[in-house]
Amino acid sequence: MNKTISLLLIACVSMVFGFLLGRYGIGDHPSAMSNVTAEAKQKKPLYWVAPMDPNYRRDQPGKSPMGMDLIPVYKEDTGNDPAGTVRITPTVENNIGIRIGEVIKAPLDRTINTVGYVSFDENQLIHFHSRVDGWIEKLSVSAEGDPVKKGQVLFELYSPQLVNAQEEYLVALASNSKALISAAKGKLNALGVSPDQIAHLRQSRTVKQNLVFHATQDGYVASLMVREGSYIRPATEILSTGTLDTVWVVAEVPERLGGWLAQGQHVDMTTASYPTKRWSAKIDYIYPVLAAKTRTVNARIEVENQSLLLKPNMFMQLQIRSDDNETLSIPREAVIRSGSMERVVKA
Repeated sequence: MNKTISLLLIACVSMVFGFLLGRYGIGDHPSAMSNVTAEAKQKKPLYWVAPMDPNYRRDQPGKSPMGMDLIPVYKEDTGNDPAGTVRITPTVENNIGIRIGEVIKAPLDRTINTVGYVSFDENQLIHFHSRVDGWIEKLSVSAEGDPVKKGQVLFELYSPQLVNAQEEYLVALASNSKALISAAKGKLNALGVSPDQIAHLRQSRTVKQNLVFHATQDGYVASLMVREGSYIRPATEILSTGTLDTVWVVAEVPERLGGWLAQGQHVDMTTASYPTKRWSAKIDYIYPVLAAKTRTVNARIEVENQSLLLKPNMFMQLQIRSDDNETLSIPREAVIRSGSMERVVKA
């Protein structure tokens, strides 16, 4: 019995000794143990830092103020890096899904979406003024937008000055004095009497009480500032006429996008009146003065309008395509935007 118990005790001690030998490496070669110890010392972290704030350092592992695990910093990680350098472990880089995008030189598509309004082609506008004081005796057009034909009578003006000038011309003709005739004819020209009217006066030898003004082109009444019986002076604009074969579309571009504009850029235009129709043209002129009320940069676009679909004061939706100049570009999601600046992280 005692012999059996002794054998069991010896077996148990052997098993415990074998376990300790395998668990703690008791009995390993001294050189192997020294290598393990040296490697452990070599890999010992210098300190721990917060992942989002490298200035937050601790001498032992823990949590950052944001609740994140502190990252160990080893001796090999403390090289002479440039200011602002951030180092993260491959594990953290994989967990937060960092992607590396290359900075390339490529065309940058910049499109300005804005509005504009249609107006008369001011190069085709004709303004009518009188060179004398007088009264509008008869008005042949009644409202803005009325169509007019070249040679059509627009209005008749009565002026005592014109009556006197005609009488002086007839007196000069009766005197047969070339000097008087020339002077009287020059006065009529200066007062706005046309050569045809002077020739008719010379032939008929009859003074006309009313001077007739005719339209000089086909078109429409752009503005009408008087009515029959109105008293006018030379400074008074009586009316103006213009054509609609070509019109101007004045684009209003926000000030912050003014630097994208350039003469000759392509513009696509649509209007609510004809949503399925598109007009294409190019920027003809960029106004040098900012619009005071709207704080916009205005650009002029000359558009063919033979169909007369575009009407003055009509609003239009514009797409202005800037030149595709190559520039350094990065993926949009790489930009870190804040309230006062935009940043990127360079790898």
